[in-house]
Amino acid sequence: MATDTVKNNTGSGGGSASALRRVLLDNGALSALVVLVVAMSVLSGDFLTTDNLLNVGVQAAVTAILAFGVTFVIVSAGIDLSVGSVAALSATVLAWLATSEGVPVVLAVLLAAATGLACGLVNGALISYGKLPPFIATLAMLSIGRGLSLVISQGSPIAFPDSVSKLGDTLGGWLPVPVLVMIAMGLITAVVLRRTYIGRSMYAIGGNEEAARLSGIRVKRQKLVIYALSGLFAAVAGVVLASRLSSAQPQAAQGYELDAIAAVVIGGASLAGGVGKASGTLIGALILAVLRNGLNLLSVSAFWQQVVIGVVIALAVLLDTLRRRTGSTAGAAGAPGAPGSGGRKKNAAKFGVAALVVAAVVAAVSVLNPGSSSTTTKIGMSLSTLNNPFFVQMKEGAQAEAKAAGVELTVTDAQNDASQQANQLQNFTSSDVASVIVNPVDSDAVGPAVRGANKAEIPVIAADRGVNKADTAAFVASDNVEGGKLAARSLAGELGGKGKIVVLQGTAGTSASRERGAGFAEGLKEFPDIKVVAKQPADFDRSKGLDVMTNLLQGNGDIDGVFAENDEMALGAAKALGAKAGKDVAVVGFDGTPDGLKAVEAGTLFASVAQQPDELGKAAVQNAVKAARGEKTEAQVMVPVKVVTAKNVADFS
Repeated sequence: MATDTVKNNTGSGGGSASALRRVLLDNGALSALVVLVVAMSVLSGDFLTTDNLLNVGVQAAVTAILAFGVTFVIVSAGIDLSVGSVAALSATVLAWLATSEGVPVVLAVLLAAATGLACGLVNGALISYGKLPPFIATLAMLSIGRGLSLVISQGSPIAFPDSVSKLGDTLGGWLPVPVLVMIAMGLITAVVLRRTYIGRSMYAIGGNEEAARLSGIRVKRQKLVIYALSGLFAAVAGVVLASRLSSAQPQAAQGYELDAIAAVVIGGASLAGGVGKASGTLIGALILAVLRNGLNLLSVSAFWQQVVIGVVIALAVLLDTLRRRTGSTAGAAGAPGAPGSGGRKKNAAKFGVAALVVAAVVAAVSVLNPGSSSTTTKIGMSLSTLNNPFFVQMKEGAQAEAKAAGVELTVTDAQNDASQQANQLQNFTSSDVASVIVNPVDSDAVGPAVRGANKAEIPVIAADRGVNKADTAAFVASDNVEGGKLAARSLAGELGGKGKIVVLQGTAGTSASRERGAGFAEGLKEFPDIKVVAKQPADFDRSKGLDVMTNLLQGNGDIDGVFAENDEMALGAAKALGAKAGKDVAVVGFDGTPDGLKAVEAGTLFASVAQQPDELGKAAVQNAVKAARGEKTEAQVMVPVKVVTAKNVADFS
């Protein structure tokens, strides 16, 4: 009795500390999120502001909605790699039906949802009745969904209906609709998992599929429903994503399936099945969003961001694994988490205490760290990709000019993802940057984010590619149309005014690709005996240029020339041509990158239209500094282009 009394007294004295410790230990993902929020708040005065926290919610929304659907699959010991492609396909179907086909918007939305549902049912049928492993079945759907999206859109973005685009807006001018949709889908997920027969079936199938079958659960039928739900949630995520960008991007949501799976696992689910919950998935998605947002605000290198995110994901899962081992030992002794009304009350109390802990931490840090006090002029720069020498040179030119001007330049890499670029621009808008430079992944998709900067009265400079449906203080670019004309005349001159040629196009929807292609087509009108026998996009990428050119040569082996809308694709085409490049087939590129100029000097490429990307970067920063200081800038700043051949490559270099 005396011992019991002492224990009770100790518990009453240290109860709050013990409860806090138990909550954090029992919720590894929540602990990681709290640590991240505190760390980012201390490191950046711009993190813990209302606008930025809402940005984090918006940026987590699409991943969270996808992850809620994937939670159903992982709880049942499956995997779904197709959700990113299904999201893009559903959004493309909606936009195509509502705009090109004139279908009423309400019906188009329902058909988009039906598209996601159908993709999920196909996955479920292949797995349940076709006996395909989930990895293989959903990997096949990943390819099918992406391919159909490209077929329907012809590789180009499709404008989204205005009525549906409101899903990407705010209520009352401050509350983002994507966050509300995320919360609604999270509640639906929680109800399905905890309160329905299908939810209980998921846990049973994930725990032991054979035991579930023997207990009377129709496993095959339940798997159809599980994967159908995943497809439906992917469709919702696709619509939300496209509404944020005001356009359906056929290449949208690439790699999002991995983020969704990561969010579910970080949230405490087991890939072996039988474990997982909606609240954990939401926390996992928020961890990823906080990481990306905070690293942007801290000006962490785009390359190092990937390393940091991977390390934090591993640590979060490791923490949760250790927590589970500790919990299983405690459970063996006293089974405090056993099912029952008492267990539910304890869990509810834990979540309540956890919410209070997070709120207290946020409030305390907000008071201690009210904002950034730096007086240095800050400029944000979002590049479409740094996996291309042209944009690396642009970055280097911008950084050199920023150093000379005494301003702080933060450069981010959108990795050719329009949604990621929108997130980066929102992060800049909510921080204390004086101006923003954007090199759009897609000229239409970047519009809403730039309009957000317009609303915040932050001047925006467009570099290399224009911005549609938004205001920019200046557009700094090479004259792509004139460059295309010069390329046509140069190639035609080498071919003697006649022959068969192939055109490798850049990323669909970008102004650079449109303008270079239009200029080249205009220039070719002067040479009616030159025939374009094939046009194919290779997305400004060398490896895709190699693959596309290799494929085209199977049906067009007698070509005389190639025009590629950048040097990277031209170098890929030259590799595919082998010994023919520079001898039997003249290849003309665009950009004047170091590798391109070396190939011109070696004779592999006949010519390259040089843009001087480092000068583009310098000019962009110069105009961003002017705009930040309230000085007048020119609407268009054109950096001259020049055709470089073996005759003048030494002078140009």
